[in-house]
Order: sequence, then C-alpha cells, then structure tokens
Amino acid sequence: MLFIKCDELKPGMRLARPIYSKKGALLYDRAHVLKDMQSIENIKNFGLIGVFILEPAEPVPPMTQDDIEFERFQTVMYHEIMDEMEHIVKTHKQERFPNICAQIIKSYGNLNKKITFQQALRSTEDYIYKHSLNVGILSAMICHSLGVSLSDQNEAVMAGVIHDIGKLTLSAELQSKLNCSQEELSVIDAHEVAGYPIIDDAFSFLPNVRRACNQSRKILYDYWRNNIVDTSKALISAKVLVVAGIFDKETAVRVDDAPISEVLVIRRMMQRSDVFDHKVVKALVDSLNILVPGVSVELNTGEKALVIRTNEADFLRPTVLSFKDNTIIDLSNTGAYGNLEIVDIMKTMDNRYIMDTSKMKALGITVDEPEYV
Repeated sequence: MLFIKCDELKPGMRLARPIYSKKGALLYDRAHVLKDMQSIENIKNFGLIGVFILEPAEPVPPMTQDDIEFERFQTVMYHEIMDEMEHIVKTHKQERFPNICAQIIKSYGNLNKKITFQQALRSTEDYIYKHSLNVGILSAMICHSLGVSLSDQNEAVMAGVIHDIGKLTLSAELQSKLNCSQEELSVIDAHEVAGYPIIDDAFSFLPNVRRACNQSRKILYDYWRNNIVDTSKALISAKVLVVAGIFDKETAVRVDDAPISEVLVIRRMMQRSDVFDHKVVKALVDSLNILVPGVSVELNTGEKALVIRTNEADFLRPTVLSFKDNTIIDLSNTGAYGNLEIVDIMKTMDNRYIMDTSKMKALGITVDEPEYV
C-alpha cells in the first residue's frame, strides 16, 4: 500500500480506502480503479491531499461494517465541524453545534462494545477540524464508560469539539506540530486563550464548556513545562479532555510525522496519574480495541509476536505467541516475564492493525474473527 498525493495519481491505480462525499454518499469504493483523468480530477476536487493506493498484486484490506461506518461518519462530521467552527469564529454564535454534538453522542456515546479507533490521515490544513472531531468522539465514549450524567457527557463532548478554536489563527505548521519548543508552546497557549472570548459568547448558557477548556489547557501547559500539576479542582469534563486530547494528538497520522503507538501513549499516561486521571485513562482503554487477539506486536526485545488472549486486568500484558519459535508468552506472569513488554503495534501503511488469525488457527487456538465485508 502506498500513499500517493493527488497530483501524482495516474489512471489504472486502485483505491485502498473508500471515498465519501460531504454528505456521506459513497463516491468510490475500495479497489475502485481510476480509469481516466476525469476520475483523478474528481478526487482532486474533493479537497484531498492524497489517497492510499493498492500495489498491483495487493489484495483489498479487510474492513468490518463498523470500520466502514466509522470512516463515513468521520467524513460527514469533519465537514460539518469545519463549517460550524468557521461560522462561530465569524459570528461568535453557534448554529448547528448542539446537533453536531448530539450526533456524536448518539453514534458513539452509548456503545456497549469497544471500537477500533481508526485515525484518518491529516494535513496541516485540516488538522484542527479532524482533531476536534476525534476528541469529541473519544470524550463521548470515555464519559459513557465512566457512567457520568448526560449533562456532563454533553459538556465534555462540546468542550472536546470547540477547545482548539483559538488555534485556527495559528500558522498551519504550529496547528499540527507534535514536538514544540518552549517558545512555540507559549505562542500556542496565547492563541488558545485568545479563543476563549469566542467560546464565552457562543456558550454563555453553558459556562462549564469554557471552564473545561481552560482547566485542561492549564493542566497540559504545566505538564509540558514540567511544573507541578494540580487536577484536584478540575471538572470531570476537563479531565476527559486532557486524556482524549493527548491520545488523539499523539496517535494522529500526519503527512509529515509518524504517529506514536497507542501502547506507548497510554503507558505514559498511566505513569503520570497526577496529570491523566487513572479512572479516565481506564475508561479510554475500556472503550477501544487495542491489544486484541490477532494483533501483531513488537516486544522490547525486538521480537515480533501475536496477541492470542487479552488481559482485562492489565491490557498492556496480554498473552502472546512468539513468531520466532511459536512460544506462548503470558505477559501477565510477571514472575516469569516481568522484563518483557509490548512497545509497539504493527500496522499497515494506512494505520490499520496488522491482523493474523491464520497462524493461531494452525496451532489450534480458537479466536473470534471480526465479520469483514
């Protein structure tokens, strides 16, 4: 699989991912062949920076119905959030914002199952909008897992979607930059604060939305500057925003920067419970499929392995099957394997988990496979 910029597309190439319209209509499905220059011009007109292309003999990657719906939902909501945030910046008034957040909660704030959180590729131009959407989705799921009230969940989702509105006036580079200098952090912080009057005006009837944004900003500002962090008086929506915001920011797939492993991000969070509330982090883990059977991983020894059984008590220490010699390693047995740990998840070019259940079946290990379409 290759990522090809739109200007470099050629007739005969096959799409690896579906393409949807702003309204969610399927325009081009997986494996669609770009037959002529008109097809390529159509893709350029969608505003995409590029697409994932299958190599000549490469099979179409499997997707479940949930994966397909999640990708379609992200496309639709991304455009709605972009239009609404631009409207709020100009008028200091919201128009469709409550409905946008209600759709997020309806779709992902009441699930009784985990989802595979697929990150769409981001450019410097669309980073803020896609980040805002994903933080809203993650906040909805975390709040549901925590069992908070609907009003708290609604405030958390609203804060998640609107919190970065001040950053829209930043340079495109700083909007999406992962590793910033202290000087750059100060510039970003100033822009974020400058957006608060807009939030005050647009959410005057919900003051906790602004409070959550401000509290989470202060927590992360102290965290990045290695100051003492105090979350004792923070709203639950602020604590959720801190976890959801950092998880999405660091695991995001950028054109010019590699994402950080979900495993590494969550491990860092668990090591800093003064910053990242442990109950909120657990609620995040309980909402997502991460180290599930069939996922290929890398151990700190450099060895590759396959997850064959999850560990609900400590998801970072499942049972794995070594590719090297077919040894079954129960990482929950710290007496025997205390020095071993998972450092990364092996993924495809478009950031999907590399799943392999055939090896497990060959060894007589039963696994529930997703229903692919």
